[in-house]
Amino acid sequence: MRLTMHKTQSQQQLAVKLHYAQKHGRGLLGWEHRRLLIHAAKTALAAALCWWLAIHFGLHDGYWGAISAIIVLQSNFGATITASRDRLLGTLIGALFGFSFSLFGALPWNYILAVLSSVTLCGLLGFRSSSRLAGVTVTIIMLVQTVGSHWTIALDRVGQVVLGIVVALAVSTLVFPDRARLRLRDGLAQEFLVLGALFEAILQGFRGEPAEDLATLRENALAALRSNNQLLEAARNEPSGGPGWREGLGMLAQFGRSIFDALAALEFAVKDSHNDRYAQQLEPALGRLAVDIRTGFHYVAGCTHNWRFHMPPPGLNLEEDIAQLEARMAAVRPTGFQFSQAEILRAYAVQLHLKQIARLLRAARVETSSAIGEARA
Repeated sequence: MRLTMHKTQSQQQLAVKLHYAQKHGRGLLGWEHRRLLIHAAKTALAAALCWWLAIHFGLHDGYWGAISAIIVLQSNFGATITASRDRLLGTLIGALFGFSFSLFGALPWNYILAVLSSVTLCGLLGFRSSSRLAGVTVTIIMLVQTVGSHWTIALDRVGQVVLGIVVALAVSTLVFPDRARLRLRDGLAQEFLVLGALFEAILQGFRGEPAEDLATLRENALAALRSNNQLLEAARNEPSGGPGWREGLGMLAQFGRSIFDALAALEFAVKDSHNDRYAQQLEPALGRLAVDIRTGFHYVAGCTHNWRFHMPPPGLNLEEDIAQLEARMAAVRPTGFQFSQAEILRAYAVQLHLKQIARLLRAARVETSSAIGEARA
């Protein structure tokens, strides 16, 4: 079957993969170590600033501000905002219930009811990530023996948390800022390249030569999907980076998940195939579509990396490839009696999934271009 790729194109794709890997630190210890050191330095700076401010303004137990800054300061700005929101809400709810339940009843029942109520309220309001922080705040207010009333302790606790959050947000914004949306954009570009490599490995099985690294590529694709989903949640909390950023990033992430599902179906469809003669009758249309799909993965990755989607890929028309394949299938359909039913069904399933993947790739480019408001070329 003509499902091979020109050597020059393979080399170009490999070069692009290495370019993305070098730029975004996937698998490169040097860049990851640098990012780790930057995050550690920013965390130490935020903690030290909180401690210094607490001493300068005479705040009691100033270490709570430093603890809050350490907890909420994340590797990117969006994740820092998310962690700050969760900590502030948990602290406010915990302080409210801790002070309220300290006014009546005796330990341990009022304490137990305060923790139960605060955690339950967080869950009912949809703030599950804040529930543990609320319980911790209740514990500090009601059980830690310090000078002053429970009301004073509650206010001091909230003030320290607010201080830590403000300092963490300032450091995250001003010192080596790392935006989740930018990391997500390039993570999605890498994801499309990984999905393209998985696609090529699956088609090797259709040629009767199962790829040895198929399982590894599948795990890499899943890891990329999970990582980008986390970045997407963080990016949604960041200030907009331009028209349609959130919509475009969310759309590309959704297309990536849909393409992965289509690849899983394709992998199942080619199972037990070995030089199917009926599929060979679909050449050259079947092979042309497969080659152009590979090119499509590469092109969408480049569009995502450059954040430019309005230019159609030169010399690549997936809809035309699909039409030619359908015409070829109609032409060979009368010869189906010469082949086994398993071969025919497998060929139909493969061409169906190839068409689905091709249309998803085209839609990923076209609909993202529309979402971010690009003018048509």
